[in-house]
Parts: sequence; C-alpha cells; structure tokens
Amino acid sequence: MFFQRMIWLAAFPVLVLASTVLAQSKEPAIAQHISYLTAKIDGLSTFYREFGPKGAPTILLLHGLPSSSRMFEPLLSRLGEQFHMIAPDYPGFGHSDAPTPKEFSYTFDNIATVMNHFTEALNVTRYTLYMQDYGGPVGFRMAVAHPDRIEALIVQDAVAHNEGLGANWKTRRAFWADRAAHESALRTNLLSLETTRTRHVGNDPNPEKYDPDLWTDEYAFLNKPGEVDIQSDLFYDYRTNVDAYPKWQAWMQKNQPRLLVLWGKYDLSFELPEPEAYRRDIPTAQVHVLDAGHFALDTAADEIADLVRRFMLNKH
Repeated sequence: MFFQRMIWLAAFPVLVLASTVLAQSKEPAIAQHISYLTAKIDGLSTFYREFGPKGAPTILLLHGLPSSSRMFEPLLSRLGEQFHMIAPDYPGFGHSDAPTPKEFSYTFDNIATVMNHFTEALNVTRYTLYMQDYGGPVGFRMAVAHPDRIEALIVQDAVAHNEGLGANWKTRRAFWADRAAHESALRTNLLSLETTRTRHVGNDPNPEKYDPDLWTDEYAFLNKPGEVDIQSDLFYDYRTNVDAYPKWQAWMQKNQPRLLVLWGKYDLSFELPEPEAYRRDIPTAQVHVLDAGHFALDTAADEIADLVRRFMLNKH
C-alpha cells in the first residue's frame, strides 16, 4: 500500500499537467494571423489584407507605386493584434483585377471611388487613413468626399504640396505637357529596374539593409502583360493631383484632423521639405524624419509601428 501511494504521488503532477493541456485544447482557438481576402467592388475583384479585432479602431492602409498591400505586411504583423487593419490593392495593382485601360479608366478619381465603395462594402464607416505615395492622392480624395469617415491621417512619404516634387519630376512634368512626345522617356524614368530599385534604396549610405526582392518583385509586376499601359495612363493622370493640392490643403486647414507624418530621409522620389509643409496646414501635426527611404517600412518597421501605436492611442 505504501509503494502504491508513493507511485500515485509521483504521477500526480503529470496527471495534472495532462488534464490542464487537455482542458486548454478544448478552448476555442483565436486567429492570430493576417487574412488574405477578396471583395467584388464595382465588378472588380479587389484583394485585401486584414488583421485585428473588428471592434478596435480601424486603420485603412493605402499603398504606393509600384507596390501593393504587401508593403504593409511588416506593420500589420506588429499592430494587427491591437488595431483593425485593412490594406487593399487598387485596380491594376497586386492581386486585384487589372482590366485594360479600355475596360477601366485608370485615374485617381476612379481608384478613389473604388476604394470608397470598398469601405462601404466592408461596412467600415470610420477609420484612420494611412497614405503612402499614391495612397496620398487616393486618400485625400476619399477624405474630401467623406470627411465624416476620417478619424485621423497618417502620411508616409506622400505629397500634398507642389514643393514636394523635385528635379526628378522634370521628365514627368514634360510627359504631362505633351504625352506623345515624352511617353518613351517617362516609361524609362518611372518604370525601369534602376528606378524601381532607387525608389527603395534612395541615397541611403547602407544599401545592404535592403532586401533586393523588394524591387525585383515589383519590377516583375511592372512587366506583366498590359501593366506598362496601365501605369502610364495612371501616371498621366497624376497631373490632376498637383492641380488638387490647394484643395487638399484647404481641407486640412479647415478640418484640422489629427496628423502623423512619417518620412524617410533617403527618399529621392520627393523633396525633404515636404513633411514640414504639412505643419502649415495642421500646426499640431506630429512629424518624424526617419533613417529610411521612400518605402520606410523596409528598414524602420519597428520605429514606425511604435509611432503609429502611440499616435492611435493619442500618446505623444
């Protein structure tokens, strides 16, 4: 009897552990991963990434050229358990449908309309806009059209002032003035492998920090059938953004939304005075120039996640 009691006492911790594990295994699992989804918007299959509790504050993330919602993966993985994060691909980008320019007119007005309808389809009525590069002209159109939906703005290397466009925009402005005469030069200037790489690395003295897959994958995307025509059409429409800058500035000045500006100091796409220009419109703007390039999440994801988290929680 004594030995039987000793054997039972020795086995008791194992039995307790086994029963605890069994009980835990019966608890419902909580999904802790990014979802990759599609929604039919205006007849187009629109791909998007979603992560986080739907009852939490929503961040709508709008990507740049020639990227897609994929650029936000580092941010989703760092903030998705705290905020409801949605990152769609525009028509003609990423995994969304890419109809030909004859089937869909590639203008920023039309893309903003699709994105507005996208939020309506998902029943997302209030959100913070996170805008990078092309996300700026898409997002500002959305804000002006539906100011009641905007909780706050986060700008990452996106321009809303003419002085943000520097010397490398000379070829691009010539293209806007005379498309036929400058189409070939524009395609080289905007869509080449070297330009695609430079958008990431800029003039960073430490290029070894950058994964070359970032730009080789984007260059492969730009070489998909029909993609050059899509991107040329959309960039020709970029001239309407410059014309709209005063309207966006007036909207910011009138509404004074909470604003966080994040800027990579090695960005060669836009001029470094641009982030401070936002303070003219919104004096309370938080502005941070980071040790990063145009796609600042490439190398500064931890710092950006911390700044966004504090901004969303209204902490300075």
